[in-house]
Amino acid sequence: MKTALITLSAEGLALLQKIRCHEPEADLYVHQAVPELPDDVTVFSAIIPLTAEIFNRYRELVYAAPAGVVVRALAPVLQHKLSDPAVVVTDLHGRWVISLLSGHEGGANDCALRLANLIGAEPVITTSSEALKRIIVGIGCRRGTAAERVMAAVTEGVQLAGCRMDQVRLLASADLKADEAGLLQAAHRLGLPLRIISSAEIRGTARCFSRSDFVQTRVGLPAVAEPAALLAGRRTQLLLPKTIIQGVTVAVAQEDCLS
Repeated sequence: MKTALITLSAEGLALLQKIRCHEPEADLYVHQAVPELPDDVTVFSAIIPLTAEIFNRYRELVYAAPAGVVVRALAPVLQHKLSDPAVVVTDLHGRWVISLLSGHEGGANDCALRLANLIGAEPVITTSSEALKRIIVGIGCRRGTAAERVMAAVTEGVQLAGCRMDQVRLLASADLKADEAGLLQAAHRLGLPLRIISSAEIRGTARCFSRSDFVQTRVGLPAVAEPAALLAGRRTQLLLPKTIIQGVTVAVAQEDCLS
């Protein structure tokens, strides 16, 4: 089973088409009131019967629609967290991607993070196990760095920050590292989500972090590890400034710091 993308509006259609550019196998459902529909969409007339029709046909349902509308559409068809598909909701401007249903068992948490990385949105994940984790590890590494070196650097960096690996909620890096094989493998093997921060956000942030002329010259960014760690969460502060371990730069931040 694959992914269904569903929207009621032209704005939602534009957003979901961006997602579909990266995931062309997804099926796109658009309300009949939207003008000038492309040929490769399925048109529907009402969201509640549509949801009932497709609920068990897909692994993931992604709605670009108001969350309240989606909740009402889901209510008649919900069964069990072990069998319901992942359901994710995004606002029409792609600012937030919310894991709404089947966060762990169905994979909605992973789906929300994946889509947030694709469109530059903030993933909203409220399951208690994630909410209790407050540590983010920012990572910068050279092209071709092995996963083992990334994993060793993350583990040591977390220890140097006085934290434990079971407190880590996210790894984070810049978008220029989004396809870095060693980084992706390390995240998978550590069982941690990888949050991708856009280069534009790093360049434009007012957050204070250590800047590097070397990194600026090499990749066109003032830094990677520290701003990625700071920008991947809310109300963050650094516990460990950028530290080079086995050729990998790591920085550790903690969320929900009010001071």
